[in-house]
Amino acid sequence: PRSASHQPPARSRGRKFGRGKNLLAIVPCVPSLVLDQSWAGGVDDMSKVTTKGNKSGRPSMNGTCMHSGSVQVKKLREHVEVNVQSSLLDKPRMYAYALSEPLEKFFDSLREDLGDSATTVELECTLGETTAAVSPKMVHAYAWGTGSARALRVGGCVYEVSLAGDRVSSAIDMQLTPRKRVLSEINRPRGTKYVIVTGGVVSGIGKGVTASSVGMLIKAAGYRVTAIKIDPYINMDAGTMSPFEHGEVFVLDDGGEADLDLGNYERFIDLNLGRDNNVTTGKIYQHVLEKERKGDFLGKTVQVVPHITNTIQEWIERIAHAPTDGKRNAPDVCVIELGGTVGDIESMPFIEAIRQFQWKVGRENCAFFHVSLVPVVGAVGEEKTKPTQHSVQALRALGISPDFLMCRSSRPLDSKTKEKLSNFCHVPSDQCLGMHDVSNIYRVPLLIEEEGILDSLLAKLDLERHDTPLLAEWNSLADLVDSLSVEVRIALVGKYTSLEDSYLSVTKALNHASFAAERKLEIVWIDATDLEPEMEQKDASKYTAAWQGLKAVDGILVPGGFGDRGVEGKILAAKFARENKVPYFGICLGFQVAVIEYARTVLGWKDAHSAEFDDETKHPVVMYMPEISKTHMGGTMRLGSRRCVFKTTKCLASRLYGGVTAIDERHRHRYEVNPQFVQQFNQSGLEFVGQDVEGERMEVFELKGHPYFVGAQYHPEFKSRPGKASPLFYGLLLAASKQALP
Repeated sequence: PRSASHQPPARSRGRKFGRGKNLLAIVPCVPSLVLDQSWAGGVDDMSKVTTKGNKSGRPSMNGTCMHSGSVQVKKLREHVEVNVQSSLLDKPRMYAYALSEPLEKFFDSLREDLGDSATTVELECTLGETTAAVSPKMVHAYAWGTGSARALRVGGCVYEVSLAGDRVSSAIDMQLTPRKRVLSEINRPRGTKYVIVTGGVVSGIGKGVTASSVGMLIKAAGYRVTAIKIDPYINMDAGTMSPFEHGEVFVLDDGGEADLDLGNYERFIDLNLGRDNNVTTGKIYQHVLEKERKGDFLGKTVQVVPHITNTIQEWIERIAHAPTDGKRNAPDVCVIELGGTVGDIESMPFIEAIRQFQWKVGRENCAFFHVSLVPVVGAVGEEKTKPTQHSVQALRALGISPDFLMCRSSRPLDSKTKEKLSNFCHVPSDQCLGMHDVSNIYRVPLLIEEEGILDSLLAKLDLERHDTPLLAEWNSLADLVDSLSVEVRIALVGKYTSLEDSYLSVTKALNHASFAAERKLEIVWIDATDLEPEMEQKDASKYTAAWQGLKAVDGILVPGGFGDRGVEGKILAAKFARENKVPYFGICLGFQVAVIEYARTVLGWKDAHSAEFDDETKHPVVMYMPEISKTHMGGTMRLGSRRCVFKTTKCLASRLYGGVTAIDERHRHRYEVNPQFVQQFNQSGLEFVGQDVEGERMEVFELKGHPYFVGAQYHPEFKSRPGKASPLFYGLLLAASKQALP
């Protein structure tokens, strides 16, 4: 709001707002910055408005500045206002633009008001002695960042920029800023490079692991990497999918519910991705239809080509420039995985978009990997190349020619097979790799590197290779995994055990913890329904086998889930662990069933239950979160990274996390422990040591007098990494292997 004494500028330039104009329309791209000899970067406070010059004289536009003036930029929620005062102008001017519009429109308007179309107008980014010009193609959302000082050069005059508004501290301001370059640092590519991974013959062939491995190798060569997964299904995201349909739902920091391959990217490349890194047909069509309803297409017939394909390309290029590694600048390389197999009807718009995209960004900036299958059949074990030949033929017919062939096989490919694939698939034989079975998944990147694929890829993208310790560390990890011999057995009591991908992040987190504890992990899969008394009547052999398996393990883990099937079996598993001093870790629903069991057995509330399964119980120790929608399923849970505060640093959970007072972990739940009963639990020995920042939501419990009986409402498995095991998983493995806890 402006004061009553505020006088509006004499003239306003730029886009006029209102009348159906879409201020937040996605621009086709966010081009690279135009640089001089060095890049600027870092964090610096904005200076007050000053002018380099004085009021005397009026020389030519490109001479030495002798004119006073100022530039004030106000960033608002939907647009930016640029106020320019200069003795070069006949009166003060205010220019207004949508955040998605490029700087060049402002430059052109300013030149017009100056009456000289040849005047040099540039936005400069300065830190210390280093100055770089910001590209005129840069959109306003990124151009006026706070990471370093900005100045507007008009002819020979330089005006420092003062920035204000409600978006000054927004994360979007931190996405694209010039990078500092010194001779001792890595020579970064001027533009973003793209690695696209497609698949053929069959689904589930290993595209995700291939994409993750290639991304890790590029990072090991000294470059910053991000990743995008394209899923051609019409769902908006994976949030409403059954684990039996598509494996686990991987939760991201921003609350995005994504495909499990994003978990592979995060674990292999050590990234923190966002919801927009997972592209689906549903998201693309929703975006296009929203624009159509607003009238943004100006009456044109909306078609797959160009409207859908253009939107896909814009989405890819926008996300490819967003940092996901905790640093401020745009990544150097974006790895893109196209889900499904070549020839699927639902993936055709994405194939066409990528075909166009390779020429838009330059074929020299793209590398295509095609993952296929070379089966070994017959008594003599002949390697069959025909499925791969047909797959590549279909891909090339759609306008994409792969640069690298990654052929899954049960054994290393023979050199004659590689020559045959090279001849029929138009790929050099040294870029045809047999991806045979290896001792552990961490050897996949090493296999790719040993075959020389990394060097060929860097040469294709015109990138230099730089020495970093990452590859040596990864090799050490692979050797460690193969060397482990002392076993520890953990029972995973779940509802979706018939498809192991349903608990992919949980099993990966268990493995990471076993590496840290230096134990060889054996996971004993137990279907929770097999532990229930009804199963004894239905199938006694299953019931007996389940209980024998549970009693033979060193630790028990009960993961999350939805619905009442198997809940009583999980409660029985928690009871067994508590009464027999077996290390126990419950996640989400596993956290809740342990609370229910304790209420029934220790507190004597025989009808205690969750409102999810019994809404008439007199002791609803787990209740529905009041702010959650009961009519919409997708994206309505408590999702994403939330803070958990420990009551004391002396509790076991805090000690496992390194003695911290608070942590940030990812959540995905609709139900929570009822605060009405918390005092009774705490007083009886089941203490809630972790809560949310308001102290209203219970996040972590510990049971006094038990070797390890811990539960977490959040999902720590989503932030576990091969070299950085999740603390609570690590605690379970330590307790299960009878090692000392911190």
